[in-house]
Amino acid sequence: MPEIQLGSHTIRSHGAQVARVHMHDWLILLLLVVIEIILNIIEPFHRFVGEEMMTDLKYPLQDNTIPFWAVPIIAIILPFIVIIIFYFIRHDVYDLHQAILGLLFSVLITGVITDAIKDAVGRPRPDFFWRCFPDGKGVFHPVTRNVHCTGLKSVIKEGHKSFPSGHTSWSFAGLGFLAWYLSGKIRVFDRRGHVSKLCIMFLPLLVAALVGVSRVDDYWHHWQDVFAGGLLGMTVASFCYLQFFPPPYDVDGWAPHSYLNVLADSRNGNQPLSINANALTVRQLEFESVYLRSAPDVNAQDSISILEDMERGRRN
Repeated sequence: MPEIQLGSHTIRSHGAQVARVHMHDWLILLLLVVIEIILNIIEPFHRFVGEEMMTDLKYPLQDNTIPFWAVPIIAIILPFIVIIIFYFIRHDVYDLHQAILGLLFSVLITGVITDAIKDAVGRPRPDFFWRCFPDGKGVFHPVTRNVHCTGLKSVIKEGHKSFPSGHTSWSFAGLGFLAWYLSGKIRVFDRRGHVSKLCIMFLPLLVAALVGVSRVDDYWHHWQDVFAGGLLGMTVASFCYLQFFPPPYDVDGWAPHSYLNVLADSRNGNQPLSINANALTVRQLEFESVYLRSAPDVNAQDSISILEDMERGRRN
């Protein structure tokens, strides 16, 4: 699909229209935020923790290498900055809106699923002993030998939220979506063999993986928690990206579905075609992977000729 309208759909010209079409999606996002808050308030399931089970739960209680407040910066703010940069390059409000919407859905759906499982499973963290008994003196039920914690209630509550890792799932949800987004924008799968593009795509995933590793190093999570969190976040990110964008290996993988639909409707006469000067300065690279859905035998050079003829007619 030729980018004949590149630069003609900006926030000022089409922003309100695009947001209005997806108003229900933004309302669902608000609902997910409310659910996420509730899941963090309620008390998790307090799983039975016997005295003999404490052997594997006596790792030291220490601070987070990556604090909680840094996770939204890594999973949301960083991808958001990259998305904004591409908007200033392409001036396509469809891409901006769909990317932000997909990113927020990715992290919020992942957050809700993660915290719901945390509360339901109630798995103790590796440092649970020191959360439960900060003075190092264990107190257990005389018959069942279940723990009778003497520590702070808030600290104990967090101690029952080991599975899955929230840091990891959020990181893979946000940075995983960013990896998908970058792979489409820089055409990783254009069959030209540029390995440097793969390195760019894998960089966000490396950062997410290091976040997960830090959770094991800090003794806040078992390795199974991190593995499950990463798998969960990456799976949700993949579904959310493909909801708004074609697969990166698709010839139209550089643009969201909504943008391609607008161009298709314009070509079919369903809405007026908008062409400005910016549309005629599209880089030759953009036409190298072009195809017309309704006319597969028209090549990229034909598309350029059509644009030039239309511009000459407009000037005359």
